Amino acid sequence: MRVGVVFPGQGSQTLGMGVDVAAQSSDAHALFERAASIVGYDLLALQKDGPEEKLRETQFSQPAIFATNVALYAAVGDELQPVVSAGHSFGEFCSLFASKALQFDDALRIVDERGKAMQYAAELAPGGMSAVLGLDADAIRRVVDETRTAGGKRITLANFNSPAQIVISGDLDAVVAAGEAMLAAGAKRVVPLNVSGAWHSELMEPAVERFAAAVDAGRFAMPQFDVISNVDAQPYRDVETIKKNLVTSITHEVRWHETALRMLGYDLDLVVEFGASGVLGPLFKRLPNAPSVMVVSDFGGVQKLRGLLRQAQDDTGKAQDDTVGAKA
Repeated sequence: MRVGVVFPGQGSQTLGMGVDVAAQSSDAHALFERAASIVGYDLLALQKDGPEEKLRETQFSQPAIFATNVALYAAVGDELQPVVSAGHSFGEFCSLFASKALQFDDALRIVDERGKAMQYAAELAPGGMSAVLGLDADAIRRVVDETRTAGGKRITLANFNSPAQIVISGDLDAVVAAGEAMLAAGAKRVVPLNVSGAWHSELMEPAVERFAAAVDAGRFAMPQFDVISNVDAQPYRDVETIKKNLVTSITHEVRWHETALRMLGYDLDLVVEFGASGVLGPLFKRLPNAPSVMVVSDFGGVQKLRGLLRQAQDDTGKAQDDTVGAKA
């Protein structure tokens, strides 16, 4: 079975995430214990008990999402052998961990610094993000340009999730005004996102220096299977590009739709999303000629995926035995 794995980023956090998989998988529990020693607080307790407002703050949500995503992945075990992976925004760190381009400690330290640096930038310049549904990219760009020009505000396209779902980011009042203009221009809906800042916009510039230093200190290796960058929708072929794109992604648009299309070129039988919320799986299902899609958000999902992988192995073994028998 040819499997691609994907990991969501900011906004996918939910209170209670990771709790059951940590309770029922020794591998997942060990990762959360290790995480607590790295970030300096009980990450799993925060995810279990909240408060939810604290979990929403990027300095806490990014380490929590990373730890949960990779704990779910690790709980499946060695039966899962992906051929390609991608992560949305900082979810790419989960792909780098899964592909052994980064060890857990290094990846979490960088993610922790990323969250703190972005929280600092968000406090300097309060901003917001909204998902625009049902309006094409050209129309969205026109409204964004008009909003920026008319009010001297900072606003940009942040995430190109699909042709029907594009996220804008910037000064909060500009995002609100642009959202109203987009509804007037024919958007089906404009949905404010559950985030504490204007990610992937120029408002994040103050975070770049601190985050770049953390990336520089990380010990990177080449991925053991292809990881598709959401900056340029290309598989990584050298470590320096990995580091450069990770820093670039702080202030630049996430090209998720192109990244997902690139993954489809790997002739996949199954795409698995590991994360507390089914964010990326539904986007994959809408792609033309998409493979089967599965969301693993808890230990029940882990068990279901294990069963699917074992069944695929059994079917392959039976087919090989039948082939040998026929030749004999």
